[in-house]
Amino acid sequence: MARLIVVTGGAGFIGSALIWTLNRMGYDRILVVDALGQGDKWRNLVGLRFDDYREKDDFLEDIRNGTIREREVQVVFHLGACSSTIHPDKRYYLKNNFEYSKELATFALGGGVRFVYASSAATYGDGSQGFSDDEQQLDALRPLNMYGYSKHLFDLWLRRRGVLSKAVGLKYFNVFGPNEYHKGEMRSFVHKAFFQVRETGGVRLFRSHHPDYPDGGQTRDFIYVKDAADITAFFLNPRVPGGIYNVGTGEPHTFNDLVRAVFDALGAPPRIEYVDTPESIRSQYQYFTKADISRLRAAGCTAPLRDFAGAVREYVTEYLVPGLHLGTAGR
Repeated sequence: MARLIVVTGGAGFIGSALIWTLNRMGYDRILVVDALGQGDKWRNLVGLRFDDYREKDDFLEDIRNGTIREREVQVVFHLGACSSTIHPDKRYYLKNNFEYSKELATFALGGGVRFVYASSAATYGDGSQGFSDDEQQLDALRPLNMYGYSKHLFDLWLRRRGVLSKAVGLKYFNVFGPNEYHKGEMRSFVHKAFFQVRETGGVRLFRSHHPDYPDGGQTRDFIYVKDAADITAFFLNPRVPGGIYNVGTGEPHTFNDLVRAVFDALGAPPRIEYVDTPESIRSQYQYFTKADISRLRAAGCTAPLRDFAGAVREYVTEYLVPGLHLGTAGR
C-alpha cells in the first residue's frame, strides 16, 4: 500500500487546492488534518478524494502515542496555521504556528519523512530588505505583524538546528482563488472586490499615503491558488533540494489592475472610490511585494504561471458567479 501524504490545513484554502491538485495527479492516499470548528470550511473537502480525516489536536496525539509512524508517511505538507494578521491573542500564534510546527517537524525530519511547510511572504515585513528567499538573509528580516513573526520564528528555529536544508519552507505571496470564502477578512481582495461590485456596483480601495505610489497603485505579487498548489505539489519530489522558496509570480500588479480585471470579468465599467487607510494598520501597510522566484526556477519548477487577468476572469466567472468551489466545479 502506498504511504500516506499528510496535508495539515487540508480543508483550508491552499490545503484543499493542494489536495485537488494531488487528486488530478493520481494521488488519493491522503490524510487530511484540520480544525473544522463551527464554520463552513468542510465544504472545501466535498468532491475531493482522500483516505481519512483527523482533527489537528487528535493528529498530534496520534504522533505522540505512535498510532501514526514515520514509515507510514511519504510526505507531510504542513499548511495549517492561524493566518489572521489581527488575532488578538498573540500566544495563539506561538501555540498554533510555532509550537505545533516544531513538534510536527521533529516527527517528520527525525524519521526521514519529507517535510514541506508554509512560511509566508509576511516574514519580509515592509520589503526594505528585499524579497530574496536566500536563507542567509533571514536575520535581516523584520516582520510587521505577529502572524509574520510566528512564521519567521519557525524558519529561524529550523536553521538553528541545522535542518532547514532538509525541510522545504514555502513563502506564499498574495494567493487568490476558489475555496477561500471561509477566511473572513483574510480573503483575497479579488474575492472582496467581487462582492463589493455585486452589492454596491463599485469598489473601495485604500488611498495611498506614500509619495511614490498613486491611489490604488499599491502593488502586490498576486498568484492564483491553482499555480500555488502546482508549485507546492512539485516538492513531492524528494530529489528537489530543501530550503526556503518563494511562491509567487515575480510579476506584481497594482490594486487598480486587480479591480479593473474583476470589472472586466463581470462586463462592467470600473467604478473605484479611494478611502483613507485606517490609522490602526497604516504603519504596517506594505506598498510593494515582488517574489524573487529564481531559486524556484533553478530547482526545476518550470511550469508556466497563469496570466493574471485570465486567472481573475476564471475565478470570477467559473467559481464566484456560480458559487462553486474546486471539488465541485467542472475544472
